[in-house]
Amino acid sequence: MTSQAAEGPESVAASRRSKITPEREREFFDAVLEQIRACGYDSVTMEGVAASTRCSKSTLYRQWRNKPQFVAAALRANRRVRFAGIDNGSLAEDLRQAARAAGDWSGKDTRLLQALGHAITEDKELAHALREALVDPEIAALQQILRRGVERGEIAADNPAVEYIPAMMFGVLRVRPFLTGEYADAEYLVRFVEAAVLPALGLT
Repeated sequence: MTSQAAEGPESVAASRRSKITPEREREFFDAVLEQIRACGYDSVTMEGVAASTRCSKSTLYRQWRNKPQFVAAALRANRRVRFAGIDNGSLAEDLRQAARAAGDWSGKDTRLLQALGHAITEDKELAHALREALVDPEIAALQQILRRGVERGEIAADNPAVEYIPAMMFGVLRVRPFLTGEYADAEYLVRFVEAAVLPALGLT
């Protein structure tokens, strides 16, 4: 029995991954996501990322067997919750702050969502990684903001608009580029919250 067989597949995979430092891995992940934003998912290749990061393509294939696995890993590593920690003691102000936060990153994330649009309908792992990285954490944080508003008595627990606030917030981020050719920046999103979201909740 070889030493690799004795160690088992998980140990072998860990050994392979240990050859790349976290800083180098981050460089690979940043490169592939930026290339997807710039060129679209279909145009990005493992070979292209290898060339841009000055590594051999065998290095990437050794770590991630194919492009979908590589991109999924990059998405998961890129996870961050922009709405986390928002708590001003006022639901209306929390939603305005969430709008400003969304506006600060909408260009990069909206471009990424657009570029991955067709690919995520074809690859379940990629779609799951995208939800884990960019969608689910923000929805959970936004729902927590709304729950605090209910707990403070600012809105009723059975307010019918509460269910639709995440769809409203994320929908305008995704749709505005198609309608006007512009991303939803912070100023636009605050106006949207004040004109549409707050009135829907019965707030001013």
